[in-house]
Amino acid sequence: MSALPHPARPDATAWPARVAAIDWAQAADDLHTQGHAVLPQLLDAAQCAALASLYGRAGPPLFRSRVVMQRHGFGLGEYQYFSYPLPDAVAGLRDALYPQLQPIANHWNAAMGIDVRFPARHADFIARCHAAGQLRPTPLLLQYGPGDYNCLHQDLYGEHVFPLQVAILLSEPGRDFTGGEFVLTEQRPRMQSRAEVVPLRQGDAVAFAVHHRPVQGTRGTYRVNMRHGVSRVRSGQRHTVGIIFHDAQ
Repeated sequence: MSALPHPARPDATAWPARVAAIDWAQAADDLHTQGHAVLPQLLDAAQCAALASLYGRAGPPLFRSRVVMQRHGFGLGEYQYFSYPLPDAVAGLRDALYPQLQPIANHWNAAMGIDVRFPARHADFIARCHAAGQLRPTPLLLQYGPGDYNCLHQDLYGEHVFPLQVAILLSEPGRDFTGGEFVLTEQRPRMQSRAEVVPLRQGDAVAFAVHHRPVQGTRGTYRVNMRHGVSRVRSGQRHTVGIIFHDAQ
């Protein structure tokens, strides 16, 4: 157990139960048809507030690095990557969400003609990442203020990429911030890019494609290129936790 007082931590067995309460049949259908799915009320308000409050504990041992987006051309705002051991809530959600998404990930790879398959347990997939030199944890906590935004991007980090990830909104739109919509774009072959704004409330999560997803066309299955970002925050402060299932080189 970490010496840090980790927030909003029900017993470890509570995370699988909370995740299992999601309508995964609907989520899987949404992911297959549109490349993303809203997972409503994955966290309650107290858990959201506790996770968001961690941002003030900058640096080790809780965080391994802090990124100011403007310095890298990523947008405006900042985020911090958690260190291992992850906070209990983040680790518990990562382990509980992965088995729900793993069958979808394997289906997508098979449909796209990609030979890689993902093991049933997240620990086994992380062992694969670490054996390939991808040792740095990727779950992160993002903070936006007025005028901040996140450019469209993909969270790849290395050779071994799990094709789905999850973002959880920790702030309440209209009360804590305005603007700051979660945005997805998809690029289909020989077509213009299409954008979609995903409405979220505090505690809602969105599962979405990291890089590619399969789409059935008239001539068979083809790959759609996906990117995600956050529109400009107009007022207030917005916090999000990102659950990425592969580690980074």
